[in-house]
Amino acid sequence: MITPFSIARLPRIEFGPGRIAQMPGIAARYGKRLLIVTGGLSFTATAQWDALQRALDQGQFHYDLVRIAGEPSPDEVDAIVRDQRTRAFDLVIGIGGGSVLDAAKAIAGLLKPGNTVMDHLEGVGPELPYRGPATPFIAVPTTAGTGSEATKNAVLTRQGPDGFKKSFRDDTLVADYAIVDPDLLAGCPPDLIAANGMDAFTQLLEAYVSARANPVTDALALAGLAAVRDGLFAWYRGGEDAAAGRARMALAALLSGICLAQAGLGSVHGLAQPLGSLFPIPHGVVCGTLVAAATRVNCEAMQARAPGHPALVKYALVGRLLGADPSADEAAARHYLLSTLEEWTRRLNLPGLSALGVAEADFARIVANSRGSSMKTNPIELQDVEIEQILRLRS
Repeated sequence: MITPFSIARLPRIEFGPGRIAQMPGIAARYGKRLLIVTGGLSFTATAQWDALQRALDQGQFHYDLVRIAGEPSPDEVDAIVRDQRTRAFDLVIGIGGGSVLDAAKAIAGLLKPGNTVMDHLEGVGPELPYRGPATPFIAVPTTAGTGSEATKNAVLTRQGPDGFKKSFRDDTLVADYAIVDPDLLAGCPPDLIAANGMDAFTQLLEAYVSARANPVTDALALAGLAAVRDGLFAWYRGGEDAAAGRARMALAALLSGICLAQAGLGSVHGLAQPLGSLFPIPHGVVCGTLVAAATRVNCEAMQARAPGHPALVKYALVGRLLGADPSADEAAARHYLLSTLEEWTRRLNLPGLSALGVAEADFARIVANSRGSSMKTNPIELQDVEIEQILRLRS
């Protein structure tokens, strides 16, 4: 029997090299007044931006440009909405990494209603239902990690001792179009490739073993994991295989966003919330740093308390997908998975928590703030001591 499941709304996806050239034609379906949300300087310093500007000018579009530097905060989103909402935009276009797309998504959701995003953030405010309407939104990723182009989540961060990393989420926030052009990833530096690539891998793995996984997400997750296997290091190393590698990673990130939106995540992302808000640690670095340790602790917890858990079989399948001997038993395949993740962590130069400013004295507060929505779909409910063990393994 197949357990009943649902697949929520997805964007129309345009994938492939050069797809950014379709932007003006797609945008014209909505109108000529555009708000473009992008990052600090990385995209607007490229030849692709020059070409896009020329095409928009030739199409007689009128556009305003706002920039998001770093992970967006609720205050930053609210300020942009206040400044821009009287201009009656037909369309919001987000062009950038996951933080830019999350900010653009929230801005598109609030330009018309005009209220504060704090009204809707989960776990930190009144959590009022979102009534909309949202301004149409097109997502164009320039990194391969978060998969934000395919999700309904706008993740916002307030840094500091009372900080948080929480989501504004609603089906109406999903992009109308996701334009995924691997050519836009060409300027990513190795440290960003490493962090974002491991974010995508972690989202695929956690969604695959999630308590809410289903046959559709399983198929997409396995396809995405194979794309990471074949693409991450080819892109990271550079050379003649880099273009093929970044195309595979663009696909992996897109699939990771689809999978997390439909199936949820797990303990790595549960810990990413407090680590990313209490410390200035980029999200992808958290994922890459913790995924090997979290996978080990999950496996040990299930072997001790739920030895027949189907996620143990899934972890073994991922071990075989990554290169374990097909004839190896499940325990050996899981061991291969764990060894591979630890090797990847070393090869990608991902730092331990102590190097990121996290001390043992911080563990209790991190654990106490880790039980958000992501932790609820971890394949097994982890005890506090087990969550702390993940931190210790990577301290």
